[in-house]
Amino acid sequence: MISTLVSGILLLSSFLQTAPPAPASPAKKPRYTFEKLAWSDEFNYTGLPDSTKWGYDVGGSGWGNKELQYYTKRRTENARVEGGNLVVEARKEALVPGNAYTSARLLSRGKGGSQTYGRFEVRAKIPAGRGTWPAIWMLPDQNTYGNHSWPDNGEIDIMEHVGYDPNVVHATTHCKAYYFRINNQKTGITKLPDATTAFHVYSVEWTPETITAEIDGQLYFATRNEGTGWEAWPWDKPFHLLLNVAVGGEWGGQKGIDEAAFPQQMQVDYVRFYHMKKG
Repeated sequence: MISTLVSGILLLSSFLQTAPPAPASPAKKPRYTFEKLAWSDEFNYTGLPDSTKWGYDVGGSGWGNKELQYYTKRRTENARVEGGNLVVEARKEALVPGNAYTSARLLSRGKGGSQTYGRFEVRAKIPAGRGTWPAIWMLPDQNTYGNHSWPDNGEIDIMEHVGYDPNVVHATTHCKAYYFRINNQKTGITKLPDATTAFHVYSVEWTPETITAEIDGQLYFATRNEGTGWEAWPWDKPFHLLLNVAVGGEWGGQKGIDEAAFPQQMQVDYVRFYHMKKG
């Protein structure tokens, strides 16, 4: 019995050593790809931002966050293209009564820069200085759900940074079920040691099932569609991009403002939207 067992083991060992390896299973195709460019601005011109691609939000009412800046329109001191980059500049100047700072808030809505699903890339260098609050983010073109406003209709923050917490970058989604005023927003946070001194590619991939965020191709945030309705997933309609530098506010101003730090700039090398295609 023992002799038979040993013989069987030797035979199996010989087979394992001589048998050809099993063929490798074919690589699984990605569910979605993002290769076809849909919309972009390479900022390879000089002057005001291209009016066929960018509009402006204007005003100084605090923008729901007690911000201190007045957003201007078509003013090169606050938004211009030079040296191959879009420059969004926050300045300490009382252009209008009640606002001690000026800045710009550009948006792609109504300029062909709106899309449902896809990959959205922005290569940028963000400002430093306590009191600054730059953002690269997305809002819906139309508010069709719930309160017909925010947060019910969603927000996607590709990149946010507050100057009092330097080189810490945030990607976040807000909706009726999950948002910052009830302190349960879905968010990713990462340390980026040279965020304010070097350019990085901030990107989001948005599909019917997930929203993920990357910096220079490195994933650091993901949220998934729970399938429970618009309250938790309003991201099924066109969104547009916003680029702005706020001053102060409930988050950006938590540790005060270093007035001597201004002016401060966010520089943007390019903006690119890619179509989503099923793999």
